[in-house]
Amino acid sequence: MEKQDRRRFLTKAGAATGAAAFVGVPGLAGPVVDKPAEHVETPGAVMDDPVVVYVRDAKRGEVTVLHGSRESTYRDHALVRRLLKAAKATSERAAWEVR
Repeated sequence: MEKQDRRRFLTKAGAATGAAAFVGVPGLAGPVVDKPAEHVETPGAVMDDPVVVYVRDAKRGEVTVLHGSRESTYRDHALVRRLLKAAKATSERAAWEVR
């Protein structure tokens, strides 16, 4: 499979990927308290060099992190669950707005 062009991926993904920008932020490497995610009505500015995370294989708990020109894949079942839960909430919210 051909690698995704990062610029195209970022263009398509847009601001929605900013929700995953917490990965790689200094100070968040320690233990994370599993608090429920909250929807942010007015998000902060996008970082100059955003971090994009996508679920590569949900069953295996694999996520791929894109930052600058680097790409790394990790296995983190808890992060995959949280991202998919956030994606489901986003889809449901969008469906409500269409009605």
